[in-house]
Amino acid sequence: MISGRCAACKYLRRRCPSDCIFSLYFPPNDPQRFACVHRIYGASNVGKMLQQLPPPLRAQAADTLYFEARCRIEDPVYGCVGIISQLHEQVQSAESELAKAQAEIAFLNCNPQEAPAPIEANSNFNNLLPEQYLCPPSAQNSWF
Repeated sequence: MISGRCAACKYLRRRCPSDCIFSLYFPPNDPQRFACVHRIYGASNVGKMLQQLPPPLRAQAADTLYFEARCRIEDPVYGCVGIISQLHEQVQSAESELAKAQAEIAFLNCNPQEAPAPIEANSNFNNLLPEQYLCPPSAQNSWF
């Protein structure tokens, strides 16, 4: 047991027993951590969940409960699902942009006559595509 009472026992205003299920996961120096978890799940439910898990998984479960509780407090409607949805939309947008860029590169590789003219005659960008990336002459007009 950590010296003194854990954050859970301090919050619940009780004596912290030597075998307190909360003491390892809710240290006294971070009382807000247990307050968030208690507000959403309740102390009894958190204690039951932690006791049902094998000891090696309890720390990760306590971290997850805290994260989900904090998200639920910040966004009562969606909670962490809102964050997951936003991240999913960002991934889909990035995948779409990547697919568009790959299609444009493939088109420009197979149709070099369609490529836009260089900006300056002396530009370093005149030879952007090495010869090995260009389609063979027989395949250049195979799409049309």
